[in-house]
Amino acid sequence: MKKLVFILIAFLMMLPQPTIAAGPALPPVSAETAALIDVATGRILAEKQADRRMRIASLTKIMTAIVALEEGNSQDIVTTPNSAYGKEGSSIYLKRGEKMKMEDMLYGLMLRSGNDAAVAIAEHVGGSIEGFARLMNEKAEYIGMHSSHFTNPHGLDDSDNHYSTARDMALLTAYALRNPEFRKIVSTQVKYIPWEGEQWDRKLVNKNKMLRLYKGADGVKTGYTKLAKRCLSSSATRNGQQLAVVVLNAPQDWEDSMKWLDYGFSQFSRTEVIRAGERVGEDKREDGVLAYYTKQAFSYPLSQEEKSRIEKQLVRNIRGPFLEIRLDGKLIGRVALTIEQETVAQAIGNRFTSNLESFFRTMLEGM
Repeated sequence: MKKLVFILIAFLMMLPQPTIAAGPALPPVSAETAALIDVATGRILAEKQADRRMRIASLTKIMTAIVALEEGNSQDIVTTPNSAYGKEGSSIYLKRGEKMKMEDMLYGLMLRSGNDAAVAIAEHVGGSIEGFARLMNEKAEYIGMHSSHFTNPHGLDDSDNHYSTARDMALLTAYALRNPEFRKIVSTQVKYIPWEGEQWDRKLVNKNKMLRLYKGADGVKTGYTKLAKRCLSSSATRNGQQLAVVVLNAPQDWEDSMKWLDYGFSQFSRTEVIRAGERVGEDKREDGVLAYYTKQAFSYPLSQEEKSRIEKQLVRNIRGPFLEIRLDGKLIGRVALTIEQETVAQAIGNRFTSNLESFFRTMLEGM
């Protein structure tokens, strides 16, 4: 059996190795600033002036929604305050004192960009606009949005102190999309919600055309004011990989977003860097071998040429061993390890099996 395996390996090594062609250039976009992110890992895959401070219009409501979902209760009954009635801009036409379930308010917020819903939600959850803005900024700090500041829940141009960046909004979008309730709301194309005092329900048609224009689209939010111009945060999922793109001051926001999502899906694939139960090292002892195995798998979005630049290092720590995974020297992940006692014979066999599996996996990825 072993002789057959070695013959097979020798044969495969004689095959011509695949060459890695340089990927296509990042497509140009009309947006002043933009960022493309892998939702699961938070890796920024592409950017254009992504750290420039910008107005973000109704993309603000992504933060409003996630704060409401995490700090409030979607089953709460929200009473429309006087300050929400007749709020300028996009509206779901709430009446003074109208009562509505928070969940329905959130659909009005995200599908129709209701500024009146934003104010009602903010005052219900935060006690006031100022109180809710404080919660928004605390959440931004938690997420790592270091270049953002919020003063209101709707994004209307009422303050120079309300701003963010494409990078920060991409981080926020990815964070919010990991919340199942948020994900369900923003992927909905049409929703009927109650209309107190009327004989019919409100029909909410999502303003996000990406849900109809782009294959796999599943979010997120449109935005526009006279100062911010056209803004869009959009997401899509293909082959189990979800990407999101944020474009700010983008005259061709739909086209920009589709081009960068296409680029992301074509150039970066979810790659299993480490398998669960993979043997990654050993320490020799007088009575045998201490072998290290991974507790879980680790996947990361990589381009074809990046796959050969992954480095793995076993770290022995007093709190337990782990494996560091780096790309071009930059830490991208850590995986906890288990330790197993093996005899010398067991170690030889397990080492051979592990090396063989790694070899065939590398060969298959390159074909």
